[in-house]
Amino acid sequence: MTDYNDIELVIKSRIPLIVIESHEESRVVDMMRQIAINIGKPVFKWSITEGLERIDRKMAPQKHNSEPTDVLGHIKAVKSPGLYILTDFHPYLDEPVHVRLLKDIAIEYEQTAHTIVLVSHQIKIPAELAKFSAHTQLALPTKDHLERMVRDVAKEWAEENRGHSVKTDPKTLGMLVNNLSGLTIRDAKRLARNAVYDDGAITQSDLPNITKAKYNLLSQNGVLSFEYDTARFSDIGGFIKLKKWLTERRDVFYGKKEVQHLDTPKGVMLLGVQGCGKSLAAKAVAGTWGVPLLRLGFGTMYNKFHGETERNLRESLKTAEVMMPCVLWIDEIEKGIGTSDSDGGASRRVLGTLLTWMAEKKSAVFIVATANDIEALPPELVRKGRFDEIFFVDLPNENVRETIFSIHLKNRDLDPQKYDVKKLSTAANGFSGAEIEQAVVSAYYSAHAQDAELAMMHLLDEIRQTRPLSIVMAEKIDYLRNWAADRTVPCD
Repeated sequence: MTDYNDIELVIKSRIPLIVIESHEESRVVDMMRQIAINIGKPVFKWSITEGLERIDRKMAPQKHNSEPTDVLGHIKAVKSPGLYILTDFHPYLDEPVHVRLLKDIAIEYEQTAHTIVLVSHQIKIPAELAKFSAHTQLALPTKDHLERMVRDVAKEWAEENRGHSVKTDPKTLGMLVNNLSGLTIRDAKRLARNAVYDDGAITQSDLPNITKAKYNLLSQNGVLSFEYDTARFSDIGGFIKLKKWLTERRDVFYGKKEVQHLDTPKGVMLLGVQGCGKSLAAKAVAGTWGVPLLRLGFGTMYNKFHGETERNLRESLKTAEVMMPCVLWIDEIEKGIGTSDSDGGASRRVLGTLLTWMAEKKSAVFIVATANDIEALPPELVRKGRFDEIFFVDLPNENVRETIFSIHLKNRDLDPQKYDVKKLSTAANGFSGAEIEQAVVSAYYSAHAQDAELAMMHLLDEIRQTRPLSIVMAEKIDYLRNWAADRTVPCD
């Protein structure tokens, strides 16, 4: 990221083309106006709708220079130095004549000293112009800047409401500022105003809505999804060792305990049998820790255009870092970064991008990756050090099956004590958690069709009629267990 002084330094370095990717066009224009005054250059702004306009003095726009070819020809012809801001010029960089005119202006910099600033949300510079250009980004506001902005919003509200003060406390104010981190000052101010003007107070109840609104502002590509419904470990049976492991690391992840030689937890991989609660456990990590849960969908990330898939991943990881502290759930990770070359090497490049980010990551983004097929996992991903730990999720044992039956009966407002859950657990030997849930659902349908209350016979009948995965795919599950025996930590 770059701030005002850095951008001014780039301009003083005599670079002809400066590229600024930003949604804050007004902020960029104001900054360029001030920089132009400091360096003694006139500053002009161009748009396709208004043409060319000098903005350090009040002068009428030059409508005759509204076309891209005309304005570039005009800049090339002017011999006195100037700073020219071209807004939303990116669609016109596909035209060879525009590229050639920009190159001519850049080559003639020693004679004319023209600086062209291209401003848009996204700009791809043609290869011919690359060596004449520099990319910069606006620095995001600091926490001190954000806190001043929130206090200004509160003061504004007080002035409009007969001097009544906005109600809050230092802890909640600090949490609000943390939640606004990573946003532009314009977007942060809008969310702060929503919180303050709603009821004249900044309270804990405002924070979840701020988090959701922040995510909606940041994630526009559909690759990341914000999971609103998270779970708690009380909602799932088993996972005793995983629960203990997470409890021991929670305060360090939050930064509540700064322990020497202890790094922030990076994440875990949950490997195991299908239907045994890996996805539910990922949700439970976020629910138990009380942080946002972001789900990375590889299915929507892949793009047919070369390089776009990796860009999608980088933008998604950047969004996750801005949302920190959070849990990033990568479901069925093997489907996105398998070792096949049938996709033109895209999965290999995605794997490289992900591994680099994981190795360099310092942010409080906790990864929970789930996987079913170990043969599709690249060795680089499962070696020691990539994740803090790899947990194996096996079929539930008898005690865990009893707990799962009790949970699903309670979820349907049924009293587990009215049922012999121990007998049900024994009958469902070899069932996964998902298969137990489906047995309860199917039994409920059977009872409803008979206009009767759910009884043991309905549940036992459904269990007897089910062929669990442990039988249908016994060989594959045995292979998975043997592989995991000396390489992973059992969840139970």
